[in-house]
Amino acid sequence: MSRGSGSRDMKIKIEISEEHDEPTIIIQAKEWTDELAALMKRLQSQPTRRLVGVDDERSILLNPTEIDYVYAENRKVFAVRESQPTELKMKLYEVEEQLQEHRFQRFSKSVIGNLDQIDRFELVFNGNLCVHFKSGSKEYVSRGYVAELKKRLILGGGGDGDH
Repeated sequence: MSRGSGSRDMKIKIEISEEHDEPTIIIQAKEWTDELAALMKRLQSQPTRRLVGVDDERSILLNPTEIDYVYAENRKVFAVRESQPTELKMKLYEVEEQLQEHRFQRFSKSVIGNLDQIDRFELVFNGNLCVHFKSGSKEYVSRGYVAELKKRLILGGGGDGDH
């Protein structure tokens, strides 16, 4: 099986046999790349840590893969999934650190978005991007963060929207 990524292809070979005692991953490449570094980081990452949200005095466990975006407003931080905000008792930078191993990207000073939940994006008149999530939610990306976001989306997947 191979997966196209721009001009490079990555071949994946899986070998199942009783002669193997434990799983072993071997990476063969001509040179070390950012893509390989990201792959290594992902392979070595710990199991998913869930965030704890608060809703009507109840604690709710949130799986990072289900979160569209996280935003700060009036000194509070909220995670949005399926268009529903849930308050987090954390600072935005703490959430960003915890979600680092997942595919979250800074959208603005007050918003962090999940790249894997993006359905499409479009350029708006002032140079910002409007990002549409699979759930129907949308959020804006400030000009200063647009180039990095587009680069990560196009090179790293996570959406097949307009470029």
